[in-house]
Amino acid sequence: MQTWPVQHGPRLGGKSALITGAGSGIGKAIALLFAKEGAAVCIADVDGKAAGRTAAAIAASGGQAVAVRADVSKARDVGRMTRTCVKQFGGMDVLVCAAGVRGPTGALIDAAEADWDRVFSVNAKGMYLCAKHAIPEMRQRGGGAIVNIASVVGLVGSKMLGPYSASKGAAVLMSRTMALNHAKENIRVNCVCPGSTETPMLFGTFARQPTLEDRRVVRDRYVGYHPLGRLGKPREIANAVLFLASDEASFVTGVALPVDGGRTA
Repeated sequence: MQTWPVQHGPRLGGKSALITGAGSGIGKAIALLFAKEGAAVCIADVDGKAAGRTAAAIAASGGQAVAVRADVSKARDVGRMTRTCVKQFGGMDVLVCAAGVRGPTGALIDAAEADWDRVFSVNAKGMYLCAKHAIPEMRQRGGGAIVNIASVVGLVGSKMLGPYSASKGAAVLMSRTMALNHAKENIRVNCVCPGSTETPMLFGTFARQPTLEDRRVVRDRYVGYHPLGRLGKPREIANAVLFLASDEASFVTGVALPVDGGRTA
């Protein structure tokens, strides 16, 4: 009878990870979980103070972390954060691209050109730049794992989040393309597509409504998108990312995994 090895110890023990957008929301939840599972974590965020707070929380729990301020749309910043990770931890095994911006509400062609450029510079170009700098480091380690945070609206589209939806669709196809490009180098590339999740980005959408009743209506609408009848939690997204980053997913690459409460069912 065939037997299967039992997982013992931390699932990312001995590995180093660079996580963008880790100052808050989903990125922060991923960083905290990775550290709990034994990874040394480089915390990158455009808000340097927020990155520092995440790193401090990890250190207070006995983990290893370093914080760096970085705008992923700028090649110089991406190069610097990559060098910081490698210098601090001796290499890079995992990259998680969680940095993202929401952009304007409305139809795609109604977006201002500047808004379109900003959304794509962070949500799509940022992932490209991060991979461009991380993959050479992973080659030095004999392989690695990249997990990009896309969105459920990168799979099904959105009438009211035109540029954001388009940029997340790009993230899905970029992930699949890179999975094909780098499979023979033992570098796996996957993406997670969250549904509506309890993050500062989504709460900001609610807060922009003019009245408490409007906020309730909008929140109920978002909840109603999901057959499970609630919003997702950052830790639930982080759990999926942990699986894809770990050796448990060693035969998984090129996947766009919905974590969406059944929205795409």
